[in-house]
Amino acid sequence: MSVFYVPAVNLIGRGVINEFGSHVKELGFKKALIVTDHYIASSDILPKVTAPLEADGIEYIVFEDVDPNPSCKNVLDGLAVLKENNCDFIVSVGGGSPQDAASCISIMATNGGKPQDYEGLHKSKEKGLPVVAINTTAGTSAEITINYVITDEERKVKMVMVDKNSLALISVNDPELMLSKPADLTAATGMDALTHAIEALVTPGAYDVTKKLSIGAIELIKEYLPRAVANGQDIEAREAMVNAIFLGGMSFNNAGLGYVHSMAHQLGAVYHLPHGVCCAMLLPVVERENAKRVPAAFRNVAKALGLHTEGKSDSECAEYAISEIEKLSETVGIPKKLTELDIKEEEFDFEYLSKNALIDACAPGNPFMPTLEETIAFYKELF
Repeated sequence: MSVFYVPAVNLIGRGVINEFGSHVKELGFKKALIVTDHYIASSDILPKVTAPLEADGIEYIVFEDVDPNPSCKNVLDGLAVLKENNCDFIVSVGGGSPQDAASCISIMATNGGKPQDYEGLHKSKEKGLPVVAINTTAGTSAEITINYVITDEERKVKMVMVDKNSLALISVNDPELMLSKPADLTAATGMDALTHAIEALVTPGAYDVTKKLSIGAIELIKEYLPRAVANGQDIEAREAMVNAIFLGGMSFNNAGLGYVHSMAHQLGAVYHLPHGVCCAMLLPVVERENAKRVPAAFRNVAKALGLHTEGKSDSECAEYAISEIEKLSETVGIPKKLTELDIKEEEFDFEYLSKNALIDACAPGNPFMPTLEETIAFYKELF
């Protein structure tokens, strides 16, 4: 038996941001804590979110202190604002960072404790406070998943929480909110989405439904991500990427992820790098090793990336797929080496990051479990 998690209501397409207020009103909510970051709060996106709330007579207060890698402090500060203002639901606005912070605030509002209590799988007992998750980037799929990631500043670790009680009640994916996103952010989040789809396709946890979702996501990303990066105002490309992240998000939300994410989380926690960039750099490294163990799993990846697989061996399909991943990364401007991001090999703590990758919640979803030595070798390929 497979359990399929997805928000109860999902608004997708151009202009749907104008509709979410009426859905909230129907549910009887009175006051929202809007969780976002400084960029969104100072942009023209936030008024597009608050206007529907105001039109339907719903009060709100804005909490905008979410960091690019949301921290325990961000969560605790947001929770304090929620309690002080007697908010009965949360509206998260942004990419993965505000979405993840909102998920943790939601869980803590009903379960108490501290963020560290919820690291791992399904640690909460009560369903979180209702969340309306409004996505503004085509990549993380955090608005529709049961996964969220919070940085423990003291340990310098990204804590992965997988919790069905954190699932948003309503998700909103409006491509018109994404038109102003810069090319580098579009590229990074798009490669994160590709990583989701590929990891969910080759994981042992994949099944027929999730496989078809992943394949659809990969096909869309291959065709439309370069267009969205080249021209942010290309609404057709933006809408296609919205569809891709929705498909890929549903897939990994139910099949799982793998070791690319396990390793990427550590880079983000210690060096504060964009998550999508970390995933993109690690994706060919890890998948090349996965392909040695389960080459047959890459036949669908290759086909989704454009290879006519008839008459090709599993190994040929795998090599084609990995080559296409590398080409796409180069096309959208992803760095190849960590030195391009001012990280020096002699200062890199290979053992610390590798040990934490091994115990990351995403690691068990990989087709094989790397050793400490193999993980160190993977990181060394980034230099």
